[in-house]
Amino acid sequence: MTDTVLAQLAALKTAPIGVLKRKWRDLFETEPPPYNRRYLESRLAYRIQELAYGGLKSDTVQRLEALAEDLDGADPARRRQPVRDRPITGTTLIRQWQDIEHCVTVRDDGYEYQGRPYKSLSAIARAITGTQWNGLIFFGLKNQRAVR
Repeated sequence: MTDTVLAQLAALKTAPIGVLKRKWRDLFETEPPPYNRRYLESRLAYRIQELAYGGLKSDTVQRLEALAEDLDGADPARRRQPVRDRPITGTTLIRQWQDIEHCVTVRDDGYEYQGRPYKSLSAIARAITGTQWNGLIFFGLKNQRAVR
């Protein structure tokens, strides 16, 4: 790494939060997100290096996106639900969302929604809402307060 990049990275650790936010605006040309200091530092450090040395090649980005799509967001071994949290096979879960009733069938190997197989309730909740959800909470199988 060049000395100027190293100096910039080292300065992030001691910079006041106001300076980090200003640097964010300069490097990303957006308002900084309302996250903690560590998040800002790590994203700024990545961006500084990305600008100095170049980011990922476009074919690498495409490959990573394809892999993420294939895996549906996580390692299946880690994603597997404990038996006690999983509804009984054959159960139909019904969720009302924006005046539309959505029905999901629990299968041995995952879930089925609109004739398509899914490996997780979270993936179905994302398909319905367009945003990231905990599938158990979205379908009312787990109390949101219990998760916290």
